Amino acid sequence: MSQYWENIAAKTDRQYVAEEFESTASRLLAEQVLYYADRHSRMAYGMIERFEREFKHVLSQVGVGLTVNRQLRYACAIPDNGRAGTANTAQTLLALVLRKIYDEQARTGQLNDDGEVICDAVELEEKYRLTTAGKRELPGRGELDGLVRTLRRWGIVRKVEEHEFPDTVAGDIQPYVLAIRPAIVDLLGETAITRLAQFTQSYEPAGDSIEDGDAQGPEQPEEEEA
Repeated sequence: MSQYWENIAAKTDRQYVAEEFESTASRLLAEQVLYYADRHSRMAYGMIERFEREFKHVLSQVGVGLTVNRQLRYACAIPDNGRAGTANTAQTLLALVLRKIYDEQARTGQLNDDGEVICDAVELEEKYRLTTAGKRELPGRGELDGLVRTLRRWGIVRKVEEHEFPDTVAGDIQPYVLAIRPAIVDLLGETAITRLAQFTQSYEPAGDSIEDGDAQGPEQPEEEEA
């Protein structure tokens, strides 16, 4: 594969070298989604957008598809067999609730310039309770932080940083705000929506899981809860 990238790099008049292509492909596989909105990912996204066909060819060799959304400017790697790993119940439920919130707000155009839906703790808690038919409360702050870190690795959510809050927000206690990222639509497809309905109708508090064809994420060890 190195020779393949050498040949592609040679056609760019030394604008890129083979190592840059290789590292970008490896990073996409590891992070699953690269957003132009993330400063550290802009060059990588630009390379993938320009050489989409070449990256698709390389990723196909390892059973991974590539989606490039030029409107919202992100590149997403999706395993063809939909089995990159397994999410546990807590990860599954939070991911599906976030997808539900994203769909509802996207339908009414409530997206920021990067295609994200902003969700605060009040809305998240309400939707979480409704999804579980009132049988389960939103996890506490420590557990929730751990879940959000995992879902952030999948490329579907991020915590809104303090400097992003409007100037009208004051005080020592800042609100808990999440930005649900647009690739959630690619990573949680129709099967995930069906699973969401199942959770709503009959929630099983333990022992359930969802394979990554529904809630996809890189196969990485879980982080410790905060």
